[in-house]
Amino acid sequence: MNQLIYHFVNDDELLRITNKIREYEKLTAGEICVSIKERKTFFQKRRTVDELAKHEFVRLGIGKTRDKTGILIYIILEERQFFILADSAINNKVGENTWHKIKDGMQEFFMKGMFAKGIIHGVEETGKVLAEHFPVKPDDTNEIPDRVILS
Repeated sequence: MNQLIYHFVNDDELLRITNKIREYEKLTAGEICVSIKERKTFFQKRRTVDELAKHEFVRLGIGKTRDKTGILIYIILEERQFFILADSAINNKVGENTWHKIKDGMQEFFMKGMFAKGIIHGVEETGKVLAEHFPVKPDDTNEIPDRVILS
């Protein structure tokens, strides 16, 4: 497992992505999670990327954040697909078009072979949206690990 991932990013780039998540989470009460899956399992073959993102969202407990301000950037490498899924409090304030714009920006980097830069762009843009609508609170705690989740 995790062999395909190294065709896209190296350990230094994974660390840069994690550090970017930490950087933006200092500005917001929101929680940003990046999950990269190498491929769909046999039982997932017929499921869409958004269905799988919803499952991952629940599996990782992103929907259990105190203020419902978690967001998932979910990527399936072999399928060359990704999806951005935000929790209810975010979706109540931020239009879906925002996520499409961020996704388009990420896609531009991906098409140029700049995978890590694409993910970092997604984290930065998502972080800016969260910081604007959900500024950090004095009693904020880190509810979701910042590291990139690989499976």
